[in-house]
Amino acid sequence: MNAAEDEPFEHWCEVCGRTEMLTSRQAYDAGWDFPPMMGVFGVISGRQCPSVECTIEKTAWWALAVEKTPVDDLPARHLVTVMRILAETGAGNA
Repeated sequence: MNAAEDEPFEHWCEVCGRTEMLTSRQAYDAGWDFPPMMGVFGVISGRQCPSVECTIEKTAWWALAVEKTPVDDLPARHLVTVMRILAETGAGNA
């Protein structure tokens, strides 16, 4: 990892709304599904905390990729997530 990846940044769960300031390694070790250890910044994928309640089928990615929900039919909470993900530029700027 480079120095920027060693800096804590906000990790957020799109399912429950939990946020934590963690390094990428801390988040990964704690069970977060969050870039850059899980996925890529700016690409739609699940952003979930380690809670067993926050499962992939509750994410915007699931609605789009698995359920094939048209973007115009996504609930507002998923639209917020999609816009947030598309605005990501990397650790510290997510």
